[in-house]
Amino acid sequence: MRVISGTAKGKKLISLKGLKTRPTLDRVKEAVFNIIQFDIKDANVLDLFSGSGALAIESLSRGANNAILCDFSNEAIKIIEKNLEFARVKDRAKVINKDYLELLNILKDECKKFDIIFLDPPYKSDYIIKSIKKIIKNNLLSEEGIIIAETDDENKINEVKNINNIEIYDIRKYGIVHIIFIRKG
Repeated sequence: MRVISGTAKGKKLISLKGLKTRPTLDRVKEAVFNIIQFDIKDANVLDLFSGSGALAIESLSRGANNAILCDFSNEAIKIIEKNLEFARVKDRAKVINKDYLELLNILKDECKKFDIIFLDPPYKSDYIIKSIKKIIKNNLLSEEGIIIAETDDENKINEVKNINNIEIYDIRKYGIVHIIFIRKG
């Protein structure tokens, strides 16, 4: 796993050992960032199920203004902090060790808005649906903001399509992985 482009290009990132996290493959990450390349500059980013921090770090490397990285795992938080330091983007990042729903409520109370929100939750969970609903309910997306959600379950795509007040404007498939691009509807 490496940073593909920007100020930290080529830096190798570390990830958690074992099956607790599943980092986004470099080829999938590269494809996603090619699609959103014009949305990154000066963006405020939220990486909700951050794992290793690779998606937020890639965004910061490519010119995002700042990023909030959240993960519930203490081990993941340690890895994220090491990766941020190694990529030299720690000064524009805030790392939070909380449950994702708790964080989304805190961000609402702080009136935060994000231009890009990455959702790469554990595949076998319903977190993707719950988090999209909460993001929309809490009005956390900026006017032109986008949510980029990753899943391996085609049924989740249908569930996402049934969420009110969103628009799916693109879906890409890479092997078993589906990337869903969402904005306010």
